[in-house]
Amino acid sequence: MSDPSELSSEKIAQAIFTVNKHAKTAPDSKFLYQIKKAAIDQMLKEGKAKKVGLQYSRNPGLSQQRSDLLVECANYMFHIPPQKNDFKELPHLGKLSDNVRNPKTRMNLREAKSILQTYTGLKAETSSAQKTYQRPVFKRLGE
Repeated sequence: MSDPSELSSEKIAQAIFTVNKHAKTAPDSKFLYQIKKAAIDQMLKEGKAKKVGLQYSRNPGLSQQRSDLLVECANYMFHIPPQKNDFKELPHLGKLSDNVRNPKTRMNLREAKSILQTYTGLKAETSSAQKTYQRPVFKRLGE
């Protein structure tokens, strides 16, 4: 699976779904969200995905209200941060609908990351400057 053109839209969408599901609970989710966004952007450029509209975010962060861009890839729907022109060009769909669900998918995170890294060309940043654990030094009082 070294050629990105061999990957089907369905397989890429399943990988995005898996990465997104894991990113919500991962302690360091930055790379997972980065690869998700890169894959969706590439699918949009290639015409394998389409922008549906804007929806209010369930987790607006520090603001009162925030909109997310709803994107359809194969049978899956994903939210990504919108760009300024999306507000002018796309309809606002209001609140998120609870009756629209993505299909169940069984794919492990390693396989999903591999598929998306092959598709996007992004590589996980290796933190070589990772801090090593240094044991505390205990001294007796007065030493």
